[in-house]
Amino acid sequence: LRDGDADAYHGRGVLRAVRSINKYIAPALLGRDPTKQLELDSLMVQALDQTANLSHLGANAILAVSLAVCKAGAAERGVPLYRHLARLAGNSRVVLPVPSFNILSGGVFSEDCNALPVQEFMIMPTGAKSFSEAMRMGTEVYHHIKVLLADRYGRKALDVGHDGAFMPPMEDLEEALTLLVEAIQMAGHTGKIKIALDVAASEFLVEDDVYDLGFKTSDNGGARQLAGEELVLTYERLCKTYPIVSIEDPFDQDDFRNTAALTDLGLCQVVGDDLLVNSPARVQAAIKGRVCNAHTLKLNQIGTVSESIEVVRATKESGWGVIACHRSGETEDNFLADLAVGLACGQIKSGAPCRSDRVAKYNQLLRIEEELGGERALYAGSQNLYRHIPWKKE
Repeated sequence: LRDGDADAYHGRGVLRAVRSINKYIAPALLGRDPTKQLELDSLMVQALDQTANLSHLGANAILAVSLAVCKAGAAERGVPLYRHLARLAGNSRVVLPVPSFNILSGGVFSEDCNALPVQEFMIMPTGAKSFSEAMRMGTEVYHHIKVLLADRYGRKALDVGHDGAFMPPMEDLEEALTLLVEAIQMAGHTGKIKIALDVAASEFLVEDDVYDLGFKTSDNGGARQLAGEELVLTYERLCKTYPIVSIEDPFDQDDFRNTAALTDLGLCQVVGDDLLVNSPARVQAAIKGRVCNAHTLKLNQIGTVSESIEVVRATKESGWGVIACHRSGETEDNFLADLAVGLACGQIKSGAPCRSDRVAKYNQLLRIEEELGGERALYAGSQNLYRHIPWKKE
């Protein structure tokens, strides 16, 4: 819910959402037990808002209060937030996630900087023994990439995007993949760090079942256009050539057929983001059709903490992987870190090890690891758990 006032914050102000909280939500919740998360979330959604997309009071207003209630519930119980979240889910297994550090940015996020069609080139320290070691390994690769980019393309290649990833003047996605492999090798982490891609292929679907890998180059003559089946073969070749373990949104958001074909090959984790948008109907259709085998968990797409827990429950019961995921417009709030641990997501996307709004989540994970200590600080990569972690009942 935005203000729409062109004279203030370009119309993006949120005073209407603040008013919803102060005038309607706060009076209804004041004095209630904050440990009753489901009860309070249901009250906001069903009794106060009463719309399918939370447009009356504002999804941003309701989510903000849902997060605040959750934090208050943890304080009321005298436990860390991640423990409280685990208890709300009926899960006794807390796990530190494998981070996906965004290193190189392409796609529409870097339209004026390069011609890379893939939106995010990430690294996953699956071979680390702990989260703190994963953090060190990822940071080392990030800085090796920085040196390589400066040497080959000049300092202009060191510009970073909204989540801290570099945006070098590259055209070919294999050039980017080769550079990642080289940086991993330079850091001494070959075999311990894998590659993940967020393709965001909806951006380069040019017509039905035709994808243009050269969509950022004007007048390209269609030389890099591929049919869906050809793109499946391209991903297969890339997975066999480079240490790729995860591909997000490899096809258009409505292209269930080709996404399922890639999943069926069993080459890597296939993640639904735009494909699912955390819609219960689309998630269930994807589960039934075996379209993908993992999903991104984005709180603001769902609306409340309680609904987020139920989405994770459904996908875990189907054997999927779960990636607790940031958004392009972030803050220094670190709720996402506790969510990833408490719900045993196994994976987290929070950008590069750069920029305070991204690093805030990683710092919180380091604090949680220190608090848990020893064997209780289980890292999802240490036993290759990250692809799917079943909940354990309390």
